[in-house]
Amino acid sequence: MSAIRENWVKRALRAGERTCGGWLHLCSPISAEIMAHAGFDWLMADLEHSPCDYQTLMSLYQAASATPAIPLARAPWNDFVAIKRILDCGAYGVMIPWVNTKEQAEAAVAACKYPPKGIRGMANTRPTGWSRHTKEYVARANDEVMVILQTETMEAVGNIDDILSLPDIDVIFIGPADLSTSIGRPLEVGHPEVQEAITTIEQAAKAKKIALGTVSGTWEQAKAFYDKGYQFVSLASDAYLLARHSSEAVLNFRKAFGPPAGLSPGR
Repeated sequence: MSAIRENWVKRALRAGERTCGGWLHLCSPISAEIMAHAGFDWLMADLEHSPCDYQTLMSLYQAASATPAIPLARAPWNDFVAIKRILDCGAYGVMIPWVNTKEQAEAAVAACKYPPKGIRGMANTRPTGWSRHTKEYVARANDEVMVILQTETMEAVGNIDDILSLPDIDVIFIGPADLSTSIGRPLEVGHPEVQEAITTIEQAAKAKKIALGTVSGTWEQAKAFYDKGYQFVSLASDAYLLARHSSEAVLNFRKAFGPPAGLSPGR
């Protein structure tokens, strides 16, 4: 049995195709399994803004492994040790946050690649079949693992051409919330200054033929991104879906029948 599957999402992006992703915030193998069987092309486990640890990350990937969904992870920081451990758990791509300069981008790429392209260390971990297929995995990993860089500050916008001059960047992922905050317009994503910065990133990525990614809150928003040429859009997270639909269910009940006697106001 082959030790490494083909990263079909990476191939799809290079062919100019659109992909849809789901975000894993709940650190739950059960929700990961549910999201994987929903049919998302890729699943992004979040180690930056969730309590997920590495052992849990591996459990998330095991839960999704019976599906075609490509397992990805957002690193807690641009740190080669963190990135190495994520890859050793079985990620086929790593999103690195807060990449603001060409030097930081070089470090991110190097952390994801075995020598001579990078500095990733060798180990007989899960991706190698626990040593059964190490040679095959090492030979193919640099081609299969995706490098996804987040641009979420005005410093990154100013350096975007230098960042994109590097090889081996698969996706530029725009973080609109942090970018708007960096501009001094927290969460005002529609503000002209924020949109101007986003347009600068979009144009630079399209000129280099590097896939664009971002997050969406509704299908209408996601469709608008796809229509603009984005290829790597997160449609929803497990936490968001649970929060939204559980609140809607209770709200519909309250609208129909009101609160029960004894329930304090505001609950």
